[in-house]
Amino acid sequence: MTIHSLVISWRMSNPPTIAIVGRPNVGKSSLFNLLVGRRISIVHEESGVTRDRVTMLARVGVRHAQLVDTGGLGVYSGEKSGTSLWDGLIRSQVDAALECSDLVLCVVDVTAGPTPLDKDVVNYLRRDGRRFLLVANKVDSEAREASVAEFAELGVDKILPVSCVHRRGIRDLVDAISAELGSGPEDGLSFERPLAIAVVGRPNVGKSSFVNRLVGEERVLVSDIAGTTRDAIDVPFEIRVSKRKKRGGEAIPAVLIDTAGLRKRGRADTAVEFFSIKRAESAVKRCDVAVIIVEAAGNGVTAQDKRIAKIVDAAGKGCIIVANKWDLVEGGDKREVIDEIRRSIPFLSHAPLVLTSALTGAGFDRVGGELAALKRRIESKVPTSIVNRIIQDAAASVSPPVVRGKTFKVYYATMTSTAPAEFLLFVNDPKLCTANYLAYLRNSLRGKLDLCGLPIVLKMEKRLRRD
Repeated sequence: MTIHSLVISWRMSNPPTIAIVGRPNVGKSSLFNLLVGRRISIVHEESGVTRDRVTMLARVGVRHAQLVDTGGLGVYSGEKSGTSLWDGLIRSQVDAALECSDLVLCVVDVTAGPTPLDKDVVNYLRRDGRRFLLVANKVDSEAREASVAEFAELGVDKILPVSCVHRRGIRDLVDAISAELGSGPEDGLSFERPLAIAVVGRPNVGKSSFVNRLVGEERVLVSDIAGTTRDAIDVPFEIRVSKRKKRGGEAIPAVLIDTAGLRKRGRADTAVEFFSIKRAESAVKRCDVAVIIVEAAGNGVTAQDKRIAKIVDAAGKGCIIVANKWDLVEGGDKREVIDEIRRSIPFLSHAPLVLTSALTGAGFDRVGGELAALKRRIESKVPTSIVNRIIQDAAASVSPPVVRGKTFKVYYATMTSTAPAEFLLFVNDPKLCTANYLAYLRNSLRGKLDLCGLPIVLKMEKRLRRD
């Protein structure tokens, strides 16, 4: 597998893409969450909360579509003095979203009336030849509905009034979207559930650079300012694994969840940052596999890295550890760095450790291979006969413990779950099994079944043996 085998598939199964754009604080994220059907983007009265593109596959009317939430556009005409750093970065993300969109929802705020910036955004879409619908948000009453007519000066024939808070006008909006997109070949589409991969780590450790390198484009904002990423951003792509004996290899649909940098709760300086932390923790819970980013150079593994690793471990998720900035490690220190990472996170000794450089691309071929291998392990159900044979062989090699004259015995074992790998042991008495022996049985299963990167849960149930 090479770095070129990680190929973007923005239109998995060819669903249309709908981009939501507009100036800051008009309710773009609220509309996105409403159409998706759950809270994905962070909604807050502070402008500039959404900075990256947030993407989610959802059913809109009769069609499946990729919905893309974008950051609030700053100044288009007259980007001169006083323009924030984020304005330029957000604009590049919006331009990228528009480039791959089939339809644009341009959102305005009816309570503010048409503003010069609204005009700039509409004129930009018109000049670029984009097909768009003008959506007037915050139409919470009949009086405000009458104010929608003010937006006629933008030169748009039809304006769709909605209220994301009260869900007014949403049915008409969905109907308008369906009319613009048409019916489409839905019957021929395949929406296989992708492998959900959460990318987690402390702030400014290189998560967004890792995501951009992995998917092959500037998909997420990168800055040396801590806190650049606030939302948990879903990035659909495909992992293509080349096989020597098979042309074309294997294509694995996946979704990367690039999360805000996790830090201690007490250091969440704003409400938005607090919710970013909560969203990152939620991303770990809803992922299949977590990629834990640590620094190979610089600060190395910190106390916060260990805390993040414990969150992943407690959630029972498959994981790999990625040591980023490997290119900055001096030759003689490399073995020491690897040993230090392993010593610092001993409870994840089963996780593959991949050494990468987001700057040069080194190591990213192995990242794809490890993710593909984890997906196969997660989906593999081990037959009960094999589980029993491994447990019996383990007991024959190392005698079970004897407590107060009674010997611990395993009568029967079976695999009950794959994510995490959970096994149920029917035993004579769970209290007779020592912690050391339970760890020995766990390691025996891991070694024989190739469960590298997956947590193993062993549960015991007392069962009287019938002779």
